[in-house]
Amino acid sequence: MRTKGMRRSSAVLASGAVLAVLCGCTVQASGEEHRSPIRVELPSGTPSPKSAPPDDKPSAEPTPPPPAVLWQRGDEGRDIRELQARLRQIAWLFDGPTGTYDDLTEQAVRGFQGKRGLPKTGKTDEVTWQRLLKMTREPGKWDLYLMGGQPADAPDARCLTGRVLCISKESRTLRWMIDGRSVLTVPVRFGSEYTPTREGVFSVYWKSRHHVSTLYDSPMPYAMFFSGGQAVHYSSDFAATGYAGASHGCVNVADERAIAEMFAQVRTGDKVVVHW
Repeated sequence: MRTKGMRRSSAVLASGAVLAVLCGCTVQASGEEHRSPIRVELPSGTPSPKSAPPDDKPSAEPTPPPPAVLWQRGDEGRDIRELQARLRQIAWLFDGPTGTYDDLTEQAVRGFQGKRGLPKTGKTDEVTWQRLLKMTREPGKWDLYLMGGQPADAPDARCLTGRVLCISKESRTLRWMIDGRSVLTVPVRFGSEYTPTREGVFSVYWKSRHHVSTLYDSPMPYAMFFSGGQAVHYSSDFAATGYAGASHGCVNVADERAIAEMFAQVRTGDKVVVHW
């Protein structure tokens, strides 16, 4: 027969077991196998949390696209001239502008990019161009055409008949014309404000293939004299520095092949027109 003491002990043990379950602990007899106090049944086909699909993981930030490429090797045009003119301003390019995105331009862009921690692609992208704009000034017309290549303006009316060296100060070009037809057109350079090239209508009065100036002791090959000591002739300085320099009054030609061809065709007595 149970006594009051036995019933009280049983009640204490039962209440302790309930408390243990509520606190997350398990009461078990010594020597019994440890078992979880809670068993969870998962529906068939439900994945375990440990094997959640990759889509449940937070994705990384998307990689931004590379900046748009504006110009690259092989491109041509006025924009390429501006790019080259700006690269010249900060001494990354020393030739041109030519208007053609050549290997020298590509090397200059790659060097500029590397110096500023940009990807060295050699292609002018939007980021590279904006950085270059901030470091340079807007180039003028004769910065863009420093080494020639500019279009010639329409010939003066006085050039439309006969054999004429038609020279425009406006476009800085010389047309060798026969009966209104342009045979050759080349860029030319004139004298400075202190030694200006004379304007007007003249004629070739003397040709000198290997001439050397007695006044300035400078070579004047393929010289075709038209007014005193002023002549149309080849200039190695014009070929090297472009419009950054000036003559002492002569009409300089930088293209030696072209002036050699012109020299062979022009005759003494042919007309020369220097105009704006």
